[in-house]
Amino acid sequence: MSLYAVHYSYDERSAEREDMRPVHREWIMTLVDEGVAKAFSRYEDGGEPGALLIFEADSADDIEAMLADDPYQRAGLVVSHSVRTWPAGGPWTA
Repeated sequence: MSLYAVHYSYDERSAEREDMRPVHREWIMTLVDEGVAKAFSRYEDGGEPGALLIFEADSADDIEAMLADDPYQRAGLVVSHSVRTWPAGGPWTA
């Protein structure tokens, strides 16, 4: 198993994202319960709208398959994303 950093870039439809947020959170909390989602949050620094999600999985292909089920992805609110292997260290990764 490896950690993967997923960067989401959102479109400008912030009101639609807020409306869909409960469904998106339900999806990600399912991944938390499965031990897959380790950390996640939207950026709030006034830059490009997006989010960082940290997942643990066997492969980037597994991550891509999971992301296809994200309600934000299905609604077209994510205009692009990247999945990168992230060999993190630190106390929370132990």
